[in-house]
This record gives sequence, structure tokens and C-alpha cells, in this order.
Amino acid sequence: MSMRSWKRRGQWLELMPGKAVTGKADKQAAADQWLLAELQFPEKLLRQLKATQGIQLAGDRLRLALFAAQPLGVEPRWADLNVLYEDDFCLVVHKPAGMKLHPDGSRGDQAITLDHAVASYYEMNGMETSVRHVHRLDEDTTGPVLYAKTAFSLAKLDEAMRRKAIDRQYVAIADGRISSELRTIDAPIGKDRHHKQRRRVSDGGQDAVTQVSIVHVWERATLVRLKLETGRTHQIRVHLSHVGHPLVGDKLYGGRSDLIGRQALHGEKLSFDHPLTGALIEVEDPWPADFEQLAARESNMGGERT
Repeated sequence: MSMRSWKRRGQWLELMPGKAVTGKADKQAAADQWLLAELQFPEKLLRQLKATQGIQLAGDRLRLALFAAQPLGVEPRWADLNVLYEDDFCLVVHKPAGMKLHPDGSRGDQAITLDHAVASYYEMNGMETSVRHVHRLDEDTTGPVLYAKTAFSLAKLDEAMRRKAIDRQYVAIADGRISSELRTIDAPIGKDRHHKQRRRVSDGGQDAVTQVSIVHVWERATLVRLKLETGRTHQIRVHLSHVGHPLVGDKLYGGRSDLIGRQALHGEKLSFDHPLTGALIEVEDPWPADFEQLAARESNMGGERT
């Protein structure tokens, strides 16, 4: 769908479906079919909108109440927020190291999470919408996090996640000199019954596949880019540890201690199809300072580009 063929008016999304709807005798049925075929509109949400009079035909316009006010769902608590991309349907923000993505529900945990900060951002900018993250990052991993600003966006983006159609590229610094022959790590991941927080490669675990691209091989570490075909908890950390090259700073999985004080892992790029238009959205997130400094230190130790 062309970006020019829709407008937002308050809580309403206005579309111009043309004669596919306006030229039919039963315009309501035609509108339903057009939404399902043209937008791959989620059937459950379509039923909900119809039940609440959230679909209107006005001349040549089809109006959907996609932007009706919704509760935040999370306490708004201010923290500095780096917005990488935003439109009426999506928000992408940078998650810094040391910040959890969402509250864990425990009474003793009073730390501000990324969800809290997004809720505050919505409130300060007069947006009455629920906080809905689409994917996750570990507490000490940096990078972009995608939020859906409408129930429609969430349904479409969740489906894209299931189809593995949201592309997440990471950059990492791993211990040791990784062979250029390592291209794919295909090893199932399950819980470690000896350690509550840790995961491990296990024959009985869930399928997990990580694509590997070597960027630099230094004297004692390797700069590597990775793409996830699956999204298991700690997947990159577990897989690199499994092949004998844990992330620098990742004490949980055997990485050596370093001034970076966390696992050297950063979400570098996020790509997804826009939930309404289908246009490809690519969001890059520059390396944080601590990652740049670690890369510079390792590079100064010597090595080669692969």
C-alpha cells in the first residue's frame, strides 16, 4: 500500500480502498474482504472493531478506530530515551546497558526499565497508547527495541516475529581467534538445571540457529556480526560459549573479565516491514562508547581483518 493512501484523523485511520469497496452493493462485506486481502488485517482485531463500531464507511473513505485511547499498562517513570525511529504505528528506541526491558513483578525491584521510560515518553507527548514491546534484549545487552503503538501493529509484528521476518543483526566481541570457517551455529538450547539463570546447549532443548560473520580477528579476540534465525534466551551468549569463544565480559558463560563490565554484545541493526504499508524499515543503532573502547583496545593488541 502506498504511504499516500492513508491518513490519521484523531483516533481514526482513514483509507481509500477505491471501487473494490465503494463499487460493491454490500459495502460492509466488501470492506471486510478488502481489509483481510489487502492489509492481511488480523481477523480477531477485525471482529473486535466491528463489535465496538470501530469501522465506518464515509463516502470513498474507510475509517478504522486503530488509535482509540488505551491505558499505558506500565507506570510512567522518566529516564532519558534515545528514539531511533517513530511513526504512528511503531517506535524504536535504544536500550542502554544495565537497564531491564520490563518490570519483573517483584516488590523489591524498583529499577526503572525501558518499558517505564517508554510509558513516560508516551505520557509526556500526549499519546494514549499501551506500552507493547515486540521483542526482548538482555539487561546488559545494548541495541534497538521495537514497540508497537497500536493493537493492529502488535498483531502484525508478532506474526512477523513468528515468521522470522524481523531481522536483528548483532555485533559482538568474543574471546579468542574464531575460525573464518565458522558460518552457522545450529545447536538446540535448553535450561541449565544446575543454574537457574543460565541456559545451555542440550539435545532436548529448543531449536536455535545463529548465523556468524567474522569481521576482525585480533590477537586475543574476534569482532563478529551475528544474525538470529531463532530467538532463544541468551542465544548468542550460549552459542558462542558452546563453540569455545564466549563473549568478552560475559562471566555467566565463561567470558574473561574486562573493563566493559558486561557482555560485549550490541544490537546493531533492526529491519522489519511496516505493519500498515509493508515498506521496509531499517534502523541502525551506533555502537555505544564502552563497546567502541573495547574494540579499540583489542585492535591495538594487533591482528588481522578476515
